[in-house]
Amino acid sequence: MDAGAQMQIGDSGNVQLEFVNVTHSIIDAINPVVHTPEGAIVYGLDKRMDHSPVIGDPIDMKRFREIGREGNGVLAYMEDCTNAGRKGRTPSESVARRHLKDVLTSVEDYDGGIVATTFSSHIARVSSLVEFARDIGRQPVLLGRSMEKYSGTAERLGFVDFPGDVGMYGHRKSVDRTFKRIMNEGKENYLPIVTGHQGEPRAMLTRMGRGETPYELSEGDKVIFSARVIPEPTNEGQRYQSEKLLGMQGARIYDDIHVSGHLREEGHYEMLDALEPEHVIPAHQDMKGFAPYVDLASEKGYQLGRDLHVTRNGNIINLVE
Repeated sequence: MDAGAQMQIGDSGNVQLEFVNVTHSIIDAINPVVHTPEGAIVYGLDKRMDHSPVIGDPIDMKRFREIGREGNGVLAYMEDCTNAGRKGRTPSESVARRHLKDVLTSVEDYDGGIVATTFSSHIARVSSLVEFARDIGRQPVLLGRSMEKYSGTAERLGFVDFPGDVGMYGHRKSVDRTFKRIMNEGKENYLPIVTGHQGEPRAMLTRMGRGETPYELSEGDKVIFSARVIPEPTNEGQRYQSEKLLGMQGARIYDDIHVSGHLREEGHYEMLDALEPEHVIPAHQDMKGFAPYVDLASEKGYQLGRDLHVTRNGNIINLVE
């Protein structure tokens, strides 16, 4: 089902499922809405309010406002609280694209190795890296199983059209052969775009940091992290270790060339104004992480325990008797 479409679910004939187009770090993202006789239930996780995305359509705020005013309105809104404690609004992916271009242009004259890493599923970012690599005279090459899988799938589905000479290699032997070719032909001629932005133990960048690939990092080589650490202790520890290993080989780290895929404070206010939900259910965080959103929703007149519901996965909330 495409964004904007609806379909009947269940046997009653009066419950409809709708997909509403949103913007996130993946392409083709949606928020599902279940329309019931008692009102709509909006599942609002994992989005940012991007009005100038690099790939795809802007977030459909017009439709969210319509849903808030149709029929019995919005019975319940479940919202992602990841950045609820951060002021302002989340920048567009076009901002990250400009930042990334500026960083790569600044190292255009470097005659050593430059390596970049990002989320394999972030096709817009990968596409920008491929484009800017060529702009600075380097051959982009996509390395790692998930990088090959996501980029190859996006290209087959027509979301992107990579130049024909952009290699994608996921199998370890193919990756190592590519690294050998890069070393033989000169690191200054290539920009490897690799997995490993979270320091995952088996990812390409982590293996490079441990010296387990034919690619040899040298003093002054650049490693560009076009991603943030997902705030979870395992990821934070792995990323720290990865950066230390890369630094021990002389690599210079360019960190946080990124924008989040999640709403900040002002985006949350705008969504509540658009939907005017009867009930609000914070999600996608632990109890501590819910606190900023609870404060924010309280400012909009919601009351904890009445129409603002903090709960845990697996619990049931009865909204209609």
